Amino acid sequence: MPPRNHRLSVIFYCSFLLLAPSAAQQQPTEHWDYSTLHGPSHWSELNPEFASCSQGHHQSPIDIRNPQKSDLPPLQFSYKAAPLDIIDNGHTIMVKYAAGSFLTVGDKRYELKQFHFHRPSEEKIKGKGFAMTVHLVHADPQGKLAVVAVLLQQGEDNSLVRELWSKMPTEKEKEERLSNIQIDVDGLLPANRGYYTFSGSLTTPPCTEDVTWFVLKHPVTVSAAEIEQFSKLYRNDARPTQPLYDRVVLETR
Repeated sequence: MPPRNHRLSVIFYCSFLLLAPSAAQQQPTEHWDYSTLHGPSHWSELNPEFASCSQGHHQSPIDIRNPQKSDLPPLQFSYKAAPLDIIDNGHTIMVKYAAGSFLTVGDKRYELKQFHFHRPSEEKIKGKGFAMTVHLVHADPQGKLAVVAVLLQQGEDNSLVRELWSKMPTEKEKEERLSNIQIDVDGLLPANRGYYTFSGSLTTPPCTEDVTWFVLKHPVTVSAAEIEQFSKLYRNDARPTQPLYDRVVLETR
């Protein structure tokens, strides 16, 4: 397991990512992306710190097949409205979330740090992909990460996504802090909170493992226009699925 400070520092660029407010900002200097030259199949060659991208056995995302039904604790979301803080970080559109919103699973409690989008979905369910996915990145007081993945399929528009896209930054790496606009990430959650869970990793370099994943079983919708607007910036910012190896995926009943 990487030391606490390292785990915290990599939040900034999770699936990818991203920074807890108290963490030191340390980003890899090597350019990585989703292209042929610097894309997922070459990430581990760009920096020794990215070795887990090819050598790790608990990598994300995965294609969820044959999960085991289990009596799992419910996901309890205690999210609050927060000022909009949005950035195009060169890999995705990311929204940093103000302190005070939490995910509780059994006796574990994680604070929401940020959420970001991928096109198409990184996760697959029995070989099926989706138009997009949003990853909600959380951390516990010790810096251990938990990511909730919400699958997005084409359908009716999503009012929160529409609001985010209307305030999308026009410049890369330029953070837009709009304290006069409040958003509520509850708008990205389906009514049914059933889920799959497994041990995985960040889906971007350095592909750090020991990340707990919760993939919600029921997708939410976004419109074709909303998908296309994101696609104009990032038509493909999804890492391919990774081998499961010895992991077991559990599923709520």
